[in-house]
Amino acid sequence: MQNKVSLDKLSKNDEAVIDSFLNDTLPAKFYELGFAPGSIIKIKHKAPFNGPVCIQIKHDDSLIAIRKSEAALILAHKI
Repeated sequence: MQNKVSLDKLSKNDEAVIDSFLNDTLPAKFYELGFAPGSIIKIKHKAPFNGPVCIQIKHDDSLIAIRKSEAALILAHKI
């Protein structure tokens, strides 16, 4: 079994598959944006000083910036 890591711990250009969420406090908008279990993502940019993380959702090629604190709630495994 592969280790799960939160999205805020991934490095730029890392690709991963979303596995689950750390808890149920993540708003429903994240599901609507494409952060669903099984989705393949790529880290495109990480802002310094705890800034946002820019993530590409591969299935629809969208770029979404989320807070680092929100990225910490999304668990994935690297591919």
